[in-house]
Amino acid sequence: MEFYLINGGPRKKYNTTKLLNRVYDGIKNELEKNNIQEYNINTVRLYDLDYKGCKSCFHCKKIGGKYYGQCPIKDDLRELLPKIHESDAVVFASPIYFGGITGELKSFLERLMFSKLVYGKESLASKKPNGIIYSMNVKKELSDEIYEETVFKTTEEYLSYTFGKPYSLKVYDTYQFKDYSLYENYLFDEKEKAKTLEKQFPKDLDSAYNLGMKLAKDTI
Repeated sequence: MEFYLINGGPRKKYNTTKLLNRVYDGIKNELEKNNIQEYNINTVRLYDLDYKGCKSCFHCKKIGGKYYGQCPIKDDLRELLPKIHESDAVVFASPIYFGGITGELKSFLERLMFSKLVYGKESLASKKPNGIIYSMNVKKELSDEIYEETVFKTTEEYLSYTFGKPYSLKVYDTYQFKDYSLYENYLFDEKEKAKTLEKQFPKDLDSAYNLGMKLAKDTI
């Protein structure tokens, strides 16, 4: 069995990575609980790869073409994208930057999904359990107001079209700096952030673990 965890965040040891690590644990423990020993959980950090977004070359849609249903661009995604499409389950994760998922994840999803998109018909992609995790500095109330329609709904509609309805985990009011005194920051209260880190973030990590368990159960 093959699982892919796609990390769209730039920080190697911060919130997005911590959440995906718990997804990893949830998948691993659920599989082993069911006596499944042959599996791979592949973690991909997009900021380590060299690639760009879709170039709109349309080779993936050329009837009878060599690359029909595939992205032909020769870069670090060339071999990775087919592996994800052939996998048993996939999870994407990203912080929210400038009102959206990171540019790396956006470009990655363009390349991953557009090659399987057929205008007016069902996607060429195989359906599979999938999920997406968002982490963000703002609280839930503000997130619901500004991100729900423009970010979450749109992203998840494309994931639903490509792979099937995703599990969605939204993590709010995250702790951004190790030392807030070193950076200009007038919008967020460090003491309130610290309380959220202590009381809420462990629950968010548990939710990420449970998301991993659900994905594993769906593949068994």
